[in-house]
Amino acid sequence: MTSLSDSIDYLASSETESLNLPFPEAVRVGNMLYLSGVIGNIPGAKELVPGGVAAETKQTMENIKRVLERYGSSLNQVVKVTVILADIKEWNAVNEVYITYFSKDRLPARTAFEASKLILDAHVEMECIAVVQSI
Repeated sequence: MTSLSDSIDYLASSETESLNLPFPEAVRVGNMLYLSGVIGNIPGAKELVPGGVAAETKQTMENIKRVLERYGSSLNQVVKVTVILADIKEWNAVNEVYITYFSKDRLPARTAFEASKLILDAHVEMECIAVVQSI
């Protein structure tokens, strides 16, 4: 018999371990994958991509895609996304990029809200929950 604690995996890659962050990039529980908040940073660096909210949203989505694939999932398996914006007025700009990453008939459930400040003065941060096909 497997205990619940045996079925929880705290996941980090060398890319994120080198950043010395106080959290894993993802936690897998059974066939569900929970990603920590992701911003539009250059992979392996504590530096945002230049270009503002649209560029950061694109990089955020690329970073999410890479983490999902690293742990056996994909954007097609995302069931829930939480979007945190530094300025809710940028919601439309984020959506323009965001929707290009999903099929129109497979948009995940989603919540969006504004926060007073994000890490590294990011414009957008996202976290998501996805299904993992194989454990």
